Amino acid sequence: MTLAEHIRATLKLGLPLIGGQLAQTFIGVTDTVMMGWYGVEELAAVALGSSYFHLILIMGMGFSLAVMPMVAAAAARDDAVQVRRVTRMGLWIGLIFGAAALPLFWFSEAILLEARQDPQVAADAQDYLRIAGLAIWPGVLLIALRSHLSALDRPGIVLWAWLGGLVLNAFMNWVLIFGNLGAPELGLKGAAIASLGTHILIFAILALYAARGPDMAKYALFARFWRPDPQAMAQVFRLGAPIAVTLVSEAGLFMATMLLMGWIGTLELAAHGIALQIISVTFMVHIGLSSAATIRVGRAWSLGDPTGLRRAAWAALLLSGLMVAATIVLLIVAAAPLVGLFVDPTDPLRPEIIAIGVSLLIVACFFQLADAAQVMALGLLRGLQDTTVPMLYAFVAYWIVGVPLAYILGFPLGFEGEGIWAGLAIGLAGAGLVLILRYRNLSARAAFAAKA
Repeated sequence: MTLAEHIRATLKLGLPLIGGQLAQTFIGVTDTVMMGWYGVEELAAVALGSSYFHLILIMGMGFSLAVMPMVAAAAARDDAVQVRRVTRMGLWIGLIFGAAALPLFWFSEAILLEARQDPQVAADAQDYLRIAGLAIWPGVLLIALRSHLSALDRPGIVLWAWLGGLVLNAFMNWVLIFGNLGAPELGLKGAAIASLGTHILIFAILALYAARGPDMAKYALFARFWRPDPQAMAQVFRLGAPIAVTLVSEAGLFMATMLLMGWIGTLELAAHGIALQIISVTFMVHIGLSSAATIRVGRAWSLGDPTGLRRAAWAALLLSGLMVAATIVLLIVAAAPLVGLFVDPTDPLRPEIIAIGVSLLIVACFFQLADAAQVMALGLLRGLQDTTVPMLYAFVAYWIVGVPLAYILGFPLGFEGEGIWAGLAIGLAGAGLVLILRYRNLSARAAFAAKA
């Protein structure tokens, strides 16, 4: 395949995945917008609670994401049995993880207080998490099914499932947060119930398709589901554990910045949550392209195609670079209107929140480039089933470089929110650089081996 053909193939696979990622993100955006209309303190609590939930979710996602390159490689060899084995054990690990994670949500207030968060915000965040935390089970399991279906060239159903979840979440938020249609006004607890219901719906759609969809019967995914497969579970665990650590390191980096912003003040924490939601919308394009790159590289690697490895990477990186350029233009031109969407027009604190949010989004222009580079590199390396060394590189970049710089720039040097975001961006940029260099070296070795 030529580079142009690889670009078309990446877009064919990646666009539905991008759409699904965007729908997933707009669920969070909907929560943030509606809570922003409800109250600034409630917005801060939901922003903190959502970050906490996603940090725990991401721990389990590593094993679910390990399913993707393994299924892609097995499907390239037409090995339906291996497809079933690794996906099933990915689901098993998700069930076990969900049970282990529940206490972290139930007792979250004490954990957040130890992290020096405002007592009222921590208490409200726990109220949110005691309900929303139950979504950890469907949340982890649906990621495993998304990986399974995407690797089998079924990204369309993933898109439709997330779109259905988006509609349900917006409706339930409108009814339960504000007490519309005769429902009680539940505030942030209403947002938590909506989040739980949304995750259950998306999981149910994907599970039904995986069991009953066209040409899916040969995988018999849920037949004798209760039977353990220690060998396949060990394979998923070995590949998924480094992915989980990498994701937790990255999510922990974002959570650390959330906590640092909480030290500055409630307004800064609310503006930080808004800015992250805006960035996350555009970033989902890179997440979708990264997943497409994992699948494309995984197939080329399984078939021993070094030229395919190189061109699949270039196709994904070029598309990601174009999106970064478009995002920078958008943030420069429309930062204030974007932040303003998330705050009630009658809120007296609106001008202050918008001013803080705009300053963060200016820094985000560099942040977007750095974050896109590192997530694309991680996707490429997962396609090669290379996860342990990238885990180490990412941990150093995030926690030895990123977090200390965020603290130093934010507090001792006095740049506050902008300094915290600058430190975050520098850590992500370091990760992107070393990871892209690693993929280049590994793919070059594959080409050399093929010629030999």
